[in-house]
Amino acid sequence: WLLKWTNYLKGYQKRWFVLSKGVLSYYRSKGSMMQCIRAPRSPTRLNAPPETKKDRKKNKKNQAEMTHTCRGTISLHGALIHTVDSCTFVISNGGTQTFHIKAANEVERQSWVTALELAKAKAIRAMESDEEEEDTAANTIPSEELNLVVRELTVRLENLKTCYDLITKHGAALQRALSELESGEDLANKTKIVSERATLFRISSNAMINACSDYLQTAQTQGHKWSKMLQHERDQKLHLEEMVEQLARQHSHLEQAAHRHRPNAAASASDDEDNEFYDAQEEGGSVASQEDSSFILKIPVAHHRRNSNDATGSSSEGEEGNSETQQVLVVTDNLDNMDMTDRISVNSSQALTPTLSNNNQSTKVARRRRTRVPDKPNYPLNLWSIIKNCIGKDLSKIPMPVNFNEPLSMLQRLTEDFEYSEILDKAAQCKDTCEQLAYVTAFTVSSYSTTSNRTGKPFNPLLGETYECDRTDDLGWRCINEQVSHHPPMAAQYCEGRGWRCWQEFTMTSKFRGKYIQIVPLGYAHVEFPATGNKFTWRKVTTTVHNIIVGKLWVDNHGDMEIYGEKSAKGVKCHLKYLPYSYFTRDTQRRVKGVVMDNSNQVKWVINGTWDSKIEIAPVTSTSGSAENPVYKTGNYKTAWSRRLPPTDCDKYYNFTLLACQLNEPEPNVAPTDSRLRPDQRLMEDGKWNESNGEKLRLEEKQRARRREREAE
Repeated sequence: WLLKWTNYLKGYQKRWFVLSKGVLSYYRSKGSMMQCIRAPRSPTRLNAPPETKKDRKKNKKNQAEMTHTCRGTISLHGALIHTVDSCTFVISNGGTQTFHIKAANEVERQSWVTALELAKAKAIRAMESDEEEEDTAANTIPSEELNLVVRELTVRLENLKTCYDLITKHGAALQRALSELESGEDLANKTKIVSERATLFRISSNAMINACSDYLQTAQTQGHKWSKMLQHERDQKLHLEEMVEQLARQHSHLEQAAHRHRPNAAASASDDEDNEFYDAQEEGGSVASQEDSSFILKIPVAHHRRNSNDATGSSSEGEEGNSETQQVLVVTDNLDNMDMTDRISVNSSQALTPTLSNNNQSTKVARRRRTRVPDKPNYPLNLWSIIKNCIGKDLSKIPMPVNFNEPLSMLQRLTEDFEYSEILDKAAQCKDTCEQLAYVTAFTVSSYSTTSNRTGKPFNPLLGETYECDRTDDLGWRCINEQVSHHPPMAAQYCEGRGWRCWQEFTMTSKFRGKYIQIVPLGYAHVEFPATGNKFTWRKVTTTVHNIIVGKLWVDNHGDMEIYGEKSAKGVKCHLKYLPYSYFTRDTQRRVKGVVMDNSNQVKWVINGTWDSKIEIAPVTSTSGSAENPVYKTGNYKTAWSRRLPPTDCDKYYNFTLLACQLNEPEPNVAPTDSRLRPDQRLMEDGKWNESNGEKLRLEEKQRARRREREAE
């Protein structure tokens, strides 16, 4: 039931509205509508009794009632639907019909408006579909007709060949007759022969002309049909491409609009409290000082432990045996009396630049390194023309121009994981194994900080390519990388620093899904602290790049990460959850939360923060609740990692951080296989993208040729 405006005397009147097949109808009552639908027709019977005057009068009355049962209809195809206030909306088809309708409340009004918009879109699609079917039928040649045309053209072509043979034969005979006529003997007889030969040649020529005319006419008639059909196919293809681009553009606009209107609500402490809201979080506020320091986390109860000797990994690892989970609640106690000393001492690293270590300051002098790379040139590129044929394929097997790249190799990008190596230096000083794992967890999160504004694709390393980076003089670590496999691409890395050593075998699978690219790492990373004998192992989470076709590129990291202790730390583990980005969640965006558990599965430390800003850790001070649903209270939070913001003008040079700018800086005495010596990568950094594209294709083709040679052997 809705209220419809009738006139100024009666105002709004209650009517029963029905929406069906793109048409909105209204009735005085629901019963009259059902009567209209179910009203039976009087059957025609033989030998029926004559109709009386009373029957005729009754039938006329029923017909009058039937005529006025449906009070009005309006077709939604081409109709305009707009809201007036919280309860009123208007439907108009351009001036001839206008319905002013009022609902009981705003929810009912919005439900009707949504249903009307959907019905309108469906009606428009149905009409367009009918028109397209008519156009397709008009521009499609049936297969039988096509076969007949081909056979007819074949017959006419055979006729042309026959005429050609006759013309050749009679032309040669006429030429011989003319040659004999020049001899001057028996002229009368020879003239008669020439005349006969000329007549035959003329007949053959006329037949040839007629056959050519028939063939040309048939070809022109059918060629017009075929060209029209071909043009129709081209138009359909262009129309489809335009639809895909338009859909992607509309999707991007919707995402931007949703992002603009999304309330900055803090996360709630329980997923069940859907109707509870909080004040907006102040910009720049600490993660732990707000309500989202309390959270609920589901952690696996039982796992199938991975063999520590397994270096290859499996995409299904971490999923087996995780069907059983335990829900824990983490709350923070005594936030007002938080110890700020830990915060300030760790946050001071935000202003760090590469400096001398205290141990080596008297003996070593740090070399002077560059602070930026050349600006990125502006080369326009038709993105859709390249990626429309790549949907569903593995990105590592698709040749891409350097326009999508950044002037760094994947080996150098892996080295960026150690930009915040001071976290591992701090972890090496920890005596408690669980606290050490908490700092290691913060280090694993810090490797994703640059992905928030870095969307360029690194160069795929060539087989046997290496990269060595020695920063012991200022950062206290040195690292070496090598590409050990081409297909599938796999890199090996080893790094050692102040009291720790880290290594990983990095491989991944990647798929392009039309609007986004998904990268799933498959290898494992390890860190070991020789002083304590503790070793920890983890696998990186999934990275997704959105808005590939239209809109601004942005990156999201999401999934679950399990960090296992081995050797002296066996049994200690951390469950970390990267929440996926969503416009409709009340949780903090890009949030990371997790817990560190000892070998008896008791939570000892809590991890909380965001992967693009900071990570804070806090020890568990007390436990309450049941064994199935425990509640953990934490002490004061301290910042284990805080992101160092890049320079303000970094958008001019690929959004590189200071360390990223120095990774490809030329150095003497490096190996011939070092990434710094790649010509295509160096040309791109120098702004010579056309030359870089040519060199990149040459190197890739050379690598493919070498691979074919190895396979042939």
